[in-house]
Formats: sequence, structure tokens, C-alpha cells
Amino acid sequence: MEHQGAAGQGPEWGPEGAERYPAPGSGQGRRRTQADRDAITVEIGYALFSGVFAAALVFGAVAGPAFFFALPEWAERALPLAGGTLAAAVFVLRITHVLWRFGRRGPDRAGSDGTAADG
Repeated sequence: MEHQGAAGQGPEWGPEGAERYPAPGSGQGRRRTQADRDAITVEIGYALFSGVFAAALVFGAVAGPAFFFALPEWAERALPLAGGTLAAAVFVLRITHVLWRFGRRGPDRAGSDGTAADG
């Protein structure tokens, strides 16, 4: 039994199991160019770098006092734990934010208006 496409427009798969692509000009299913793939690679690298940087800042701000000041023992244990937890959350949120914005914007329009890639 063949799986039907959207609104009964026929099967999603061709006769030999090859995926059928949307009609030309529909804006869906176009092949990515090398420039598109390069833009995605750069954006992933930027997301990782900025995520690590933001996480390091958060960790330093929260856990730093435990390393530089004489604090009660509970604080010396709690601050690095809280800093690590917050840093991990900031890392994930930053990467998600950068890549989500890039995905909505698309690789062919990234930075074309002369603005920075992240705002």
C-alpha cells in the first residue's frame, strides 16, 4: 500500500522508493548550493563559539566568588554547581537561539542586508 501525499496528491515515493520532490518553483526541496552549505557550517561554528563564550561568562560570574573569596563551605560547593548548571542552560539556549534565527532567515539571505549575522 502506497503512502499518500498531502491532500491526496499521489504517493510520496517514486516507483523505486526514491523520494519525490515538490514541484519546481514551490520554494521547497531545492538543492543546497556550496555557498548554502558553507553558510550553515559558519553559522554552526558561530553558534558553538558564542555559546561557549556566554556559558563561560555565566559560570565565571556565578562561581567566581567561590574561588576568590573566603565563603562558607556550603557556598563554596553550591556556587560552582549553580554556575555549571546555569552555564549549561545558557549554552543550549544560545545555540538554539542562533540556529533558530538562521533557520528562519535561511542560508541564502544570511547577512545580505549588511547587518551582523546575529543582530
